Formats: sequence, C-alpha cells, structure tokens
Amino acid sequence: MKILVIRCGALGDLVYATSVIDALLLEYGEDTLIDFVCTPGSGKLLENDTRVHKVFNLKYKKVPTFFSTEKRKIINYSRKTTYDLLINFEYGKQFRDLLQNINAKEKIGAQFNTIQSNKKINRGEAQKLFLKSKISQKNLDKAFPSVHTLDFEKINSKYNLNKEYIVFSPSNSHVNRSGVNHRAWENHSWIELTEQLAKEMQIVIVGTKSEEQFFNLLRPFPGNTLDLVGKNNIEELCSVIKYAKAVICTDSAVGHIAAAVNTPVYVLMGPNDPVTDSPYKSPDNNVNIISLQLDCSPCYNTKTMKECKNNICMKQITTEMVYNKIKSTKLF
Repeated sequence: MKILVIRCGALGDLVYATSVIDALLLEYGEDTLIDFVCTPGSGKLLENDTRVHKVFNLKYKKVPTFFSTEKRKIINYSRKTTYDLLINFEYGKQFRDLLQNINAKEKIGAQFNTIQSNKKINRGEAQKLFLKSKISQKNLDKAFPSVHTLDFEKINSKYNLNKEYIVFSPSNSHVNRSGVNHRAWENHSWIELTEQLAKEMQIVIVGTKSEEQFFNLLRPFPGNTLDLVGKNNIEELCSVIKYAKAVICTDSAVGHIAAAVNTPVYVLMGPNDPVTDSPYKSPDNNVNIISLQLDCSPCYNTKTMKECKNNICMKQITTEMVYNKIKSTKLF
C-alpha cells in the first residue's frame, strides 16, 4: 500500500496531521509506505521518522505546476510509482492543479470530500473525519499525533539539562509581524513567571534564531535558566520538550508538540478557539488551556480581531493565574 499525504501548513498543522500515520499503519500494516508533501521548514519534523518513507518539500505553493519544479517532481514520482491513496489536508486553490495531476488510484480529503460534524471539534479530530471511508473507527480511535524524538542521554550530553525542568516558549508564529500580536502574552508577565519558577526548577527557554530580537526584550534571564533560543533543530526541540516536566506556551507549534509527546502543557489562549485550536487531547496526555473566555473571544481571523488594538484577552491573564494553575496540578 503506497499513500501520499499532503499537509503544507505551519509546524503545528503538520503535528495535527501526524495522527494519520499510525491510523494508516494500523489499518494497512507496518509495510505501508507513507509519503508526505510539506513545507521545507515543517517537513523537518518527519525527516528521521522511520514511519515515513519519503518527504517532498513544497516551498512555493502558489507557483503553477508548469513553472514549479517542486510540483512536477511530486507528479513525476507518482507516475513512476502510482499511489494507492492520496490524502489531502489542504483547502487552498493553489493545490488544485497538483491534486489533479498526481497519479493515485483514489483521492480523499479536502477538495474531494465534505466533512460533517454536529458540534465544534478540535482541528486534529476534524482531520480524522476525512479518513472514515478508508480507516475503521477502531483504528482511528487509537491514532493520535506523535513525533520522533531522541534519547534523553543524547539531548542531555549536548545541553546539560537538569533531571527536572520546565520548557517556556514565549514566542509564536506572529512574533515578527508588524502590528498587534494578538496571541502574545505580556513580556513583563513572562519575565515575572520565569523569575518565580526558576527558584523552584530549571527553566529552559526555546525559540527560533529569527526571533532573537523578541527574546532580547526578555533577557537577561535569571539564574537556573537555560537559553536554547536558536540552538536546536526540530528533532532536538521535540526531544527537549518530551523530557520536560511541563511546557508553558501561547498558541504555537510548541504546544502541539508537547501534546504529541505526552508532556503536560499549559497553553495561554486569547483570540484562538480553545476547542478547535488547542493541542489535541488524548488519553495519554495532559492539555491545560488557560483562557479568560471573554465575550469577544474567540475572535481569530474575524473583524473583531482586526479592529482590536488592545488584546485584553491575553493581557489580563496574570502571572498569578498561570502560576496557580501550574501548582494546582501538583507537578512539583
């Protein structure tokens, strides 16, 4: 069985989509070949995942097939090795010519099927609805987002982590955009929480190299804090998160990774929907949403958000609220 999955969103979107991997292996057997089409950055999540056979990078999604060497490479490969099944999780019209020209015996997913639900559900769960015609409910119920990680010894030898530590991820994908970052928690609140928790346990700060300017606003970090901003790749990041006592973040890929590796995660959410956009809850993980649930929330991608110049849904989450939430779960 040869299967191609298309998911070219941000890293968090791809983490959601990894639930399809175990669902397919359970349904069709361990010898199933699963290929992915991803953006180059997010696709690194799958590079060393032995469950995935091949990863195609698609950086320029809007370029028509005729002019796109990336799209033609995928199409030509499918003509040499016909796929039994194509699963598409992308709605954009920029994917239509690619989807039409890929050689597959059957094509399902966004742009091929309509999913129906009588209630609001998590986006990870919504993706599973596309698979109901090909995968039994029994196997869908056993499949959750999961990612490849390294052994603790390998990570520890590089970063000298304490036996117990908490990961802080203050940034998100909007951190370098102009205007109001509606997903952001106040800088002074991150500073206060870091100082408070660093007295009790090692704090590990994670972020990308491109976010250095933002993190300079939070530096210098207090003692008992390990600054890993821009110092690890995605595989190492997933591994650092896996062995953490907990993860604290805003709505970002780090929260989705934490849920996928079953590390307790505390996600501060304002404009995003705590139901649809939260990390995927499973029987084995611990997802805690910290949200004020204001009357104007959620507002993501709405007129309300565009007109909002003072995101009180995040600003009014206090350091004390977050600290008390963490302590109430008796992690340490």
